Amino acid sequence: MTPPAGPRINALSVTSVAALVLFLLAVFTLVAVDLLYISPASFAEALRSPPIRHAIYLSFVTSSITVMIVSAISVPVGYALSRYRFPGSELIQSVVDIPIILPPVVIGVSLLLFFRTPLGRFIESFESLRFVYTVKGIVLCQVLVSASYGIGAARTAFDAVDVKYEKLALVLGASPLQAFTRVALPMATKGIAAGAVFVWATAVGIFGPLLVFAGAVRMKTEVMPTTIYLELSVGRIEPALAVSLIMIMMGLLALTILHFIGSRGNWWLK
Repeated sequence: MTPPAGPRINALSVTSVAALVLFLLAVFTLVAVDLLYISPASFAEALRSPPIRHAIYLSFVTSSITVMIVSAISVPVGYALSRYRFPGSELIQSVVDIPIILPPVVIGVSLLLFFRTPLGRFIESFESLRFVYTVKGIVLCQVLVSASYGIGAARTAFDAVDVKYEKLALVLGASPLQAFTRVALPMATKGIAAGAVFVWATAVGIFGPLLVFAGAVRMKTEVMPTTIYLELSVGRIEPALAVSLIMIMMGLLALTILHFIGSRGNWWLK
């Protein structure tokens, strides 16, 4: 990207860079405080704890399942929102986006109340469909909280694909499904993949809805955010800090992948 014309050092550049430096300093200070508080031995000891190892494992498993479910939902929904116009489309878009502005704990409370209705009790009567205080409930919370981000990323990706390419494919004899799978979807893959990474990172960090709807039962429904809560509730700061540092590293990895996807483009299609 070409820098703007004019002198490189001016009031705007100095103010912008100063704000950037202050923000980076604040972030680095917080991370440095965490790193200085805990010793390597305490960090290793925390990772050897069976409950913490189970929480890390469960976080990886549930967030990965969530990404697959959200991806399966977000691609067709994002395409529909991008390509089709129908009465009430603005309201529908608002409903799709509402989990983004809602406090996540509201979703947990709403789920808990839903499963106390007759329909919810009927669903819970099947052993394989029990969600309250189960691992399936963790996935359900993660999906409902993060799906809007995946759908938004998919819609933005499809918006960036010029519809004329799909029309050209139709003129050349392709079916609408073929135009979608062979033209629109490959060209939108970059944005969809970036959205999937963001969904995964969001799912890993969800706390409020899980505590309300799935609980924080050790070795059962305990994930990394609830581990931090449980450890702090009994005054065990170092194990909570160890899990926090792991989540920081996971977030850094997710952001690095996002920036890699954004800078390289659809490199897997070349």
